[in-house]
Amino acid sequence: MKVTLYETSDIHGYLYPTDYQSREQGAAFGLFKIASLLERDKAKTGGHSLVIENGDLIQGSPFTHYIVKEKQSAESVMEAVNAIDYDAGVLGNHEFNYGMDYLESAVQAAAHPILCANILNEQGEPAFGEAYKIFEKEGIKIAVLGLTTPYIPNWEHPENYEGLTFKTAVETAQSYVPDLKEQADVVVISYHGGFEKDLETGEETEIQTGENEGYALLKEVEGIDVLLTGHQHRVIAQKVGSTAVVMPGDKGRYLGKVTLDFEHIDGTYHLKDSYPELLSAADAPADEKLKESLQNINEEVEQWLDQPIGHVAGDMTIFDAEQARRKEHPYVEFVHRVQMHYAECDISGTALFNNQAKGFEKVVTMRDVVLNYIYPNTLAVLKVSGSDLKAALERSATYFDLDQDGEITVNPTFLHPKPQMYNYDMYEGIDYTIDVSRPQGQRITELLYKGESIQPEDSLEIVINQYRAVGGGDYSMFDASKIIREVTIPMNELMGDFFSQFSPIEAQVNYNFKVTV
Repeated sequence: MKVTLYETSDIHGYLYPTDYQSREQGAAFGLFKIASLLERDKAKTGGHSLVIENGDLIQGSPFTHYIVKEKQSAESVMEAVNAIDYDAGVLGNHEFNYGMDYLESAVQAAAHPILCANILNEQGEPAFGEAYKIFEKEGIKIAVLGLTTPYIPNWEHPENYEGLTFKTAVETAQSYVPDLKEQADVVVISYHGGFEKDLETGEETEIQTGENEGYALLKEVEGIDVLLTGHQHRVIAQKVGSTAVVMPGDKGRYLGKVTLDFEHIDGTYHLKDSYPELLSAADAPADEKLKESLQNINEEVEQWLDQPIGHVAGDMTIFDAEQARRKEHPYVEFVHRVQMHYAECDISGTALFNNQAKGFEKVVTMRDVVLNYIYPNTLAVLKVSGSDLKAALERSATYFDLDQDGEITVNPTFLHPKPQMYNYDMYEGIDYTIDVSRPQGQRITELLYKGESIQPEDSLEIVINQYRAVGGGDYSMFDASKIIREVTIPMNELMGDFFSQFSPIEAQVNYNFKVTV
């Protein structure tokens, strides 16, 4: 007898097959494509199945940005999600981005149970429903334990997780799995997290902060038959020992699938083998009923995105994102100006989040803003020492490396296993030089504020996004204790407001930093 497990993860609000760079809907991803792919494969495979949503569902696209801004509730998004008949769902870290009220609106609207064993309320109980659920299919009992990366307090504003306690995934699994093995024939962990070490060699692939514990789950917790994962947006379908492991990318590019093959011995079912795979959504049509169900809202989104909000005098377009990281670009300078204006601060740090950023044409729409500034970041002003600031610049400078010809290139650790361009910051309000030929930690060869060398004991105010302000991205020199004030309006809204107030915006740079060899 066979039972099929299906997994989606990291949809990030991409329901329709579009990236919203235009009104075209021909993208090779989207939850509505996954819906038709799932229905087709269920019919083909037959038998019993479970469908599990693995988190980072309600945040990340212009569609969901509009929903939270204009509707203040995730109910309409969850109506479409409910049509897919998930059996269970898990929280992702980005579910917390818009605050507890918005998260609760999603949890309450979900037609499926939310499983999260390691985020606890003040009574020490699972805060968002159940820790696990046992499903029975013709006498076969399948336990599904939900886990979420506990690193959320390192990214989020404290208001967004007030009253919650985060336990490690490994610690939690160790406390639950032995009992689940007694109750069920198969133990499945649906974990919104990734892998901190290479699955083949065990070599560290990132700094061991506890953000990702997938490798440790496999090695330190006995009895896991299936590990469904996410968070890193990787594409994984393989066996690690006897455990089936799946991670289905992001935006609904793939549907994770694990076929469980059982044999019947002495009146009971035993797991004989498991077969993990990924099904591509590229050629699947989008489900027409689901498209129609949100068509009116989607048209509102498209109209909102196309509204002109300001103008640019000069050239603020980006043709080469990497060059924009090595030599100051007018778009990056503009982001600094917005941050410094609303934070009332004259030193600013920001990143060019990915290589899809295109900057701004002469006429700027909200579509342009949300496609360039893709995260719902708020701002924090920190009081830091000169040594803190230099340490942050040294951390950013690790983004660069030299190839065999001595040419500047990108450090592979910022590209694999997950692109992390968002962890390279550029600063305004100071003058500095990065010498890539020098060892990491010794690359900042010049650091000036108002023409004077910054000393380790100097006290400075800087504005950065909330993610970075609490140490996100391995910026351990920053933490919440150094925050002295905050701007709680999301940056993409501030950018829109800045255009409305000061347009036309002149494209300008002062080339305050250099990247050299």
